[in-house]
Amino acid sequence: MHFVISEISWIGMLLITVFNFIFGGFYFGVVISKMYLSAMGREKEPKQKPSGLMVAGPTVCGIFITLTSAVLIKVLNIQTLSDALVFGATVGIGYFIPMIMTVSINPNFPRPFFYTAINAPYFLISSLVTTVTLVGIQ
Repeated sequence: MHFVISEISWIGMLLITVFNFIFGGFYFGVVISKMYLSAMGREKEPKQKPSGLMVAGPTVCGIFITLTSAVLIKVLNIQTLSDALVFGATVGIGYFIPMIMTVSINPNFPRPFFYTAINAPYFLISSLVTTVTLVGIQ
């Protein structure tokens, strides 16, 4: 494996970061906000204003995820959009969704299957958009 950081599209990284920030805010703040509280067993609690960590944390983590995907795309020599979709689906279904389930199987998540089901679409869509963007902009 050779050093590929210099070959990564930083414009693609920026676009994906902005997309994930906006999409995440809309998805979690609007689309599933009530279901999310229900999955956490907090549907009776008042809605809280997101803290700085709740906004910045996923964004920073998303940058690392995107960078890792970009490196793997280069190392695996993924060049076509169809291969990008296969890679994005593999990462989304093979890593992200099981990771969500693994995290939610603990006493703090009263409905781990529901929590996984409502979070999975965001991570799968994000993975697909990430890989298609990175391959499309190379």
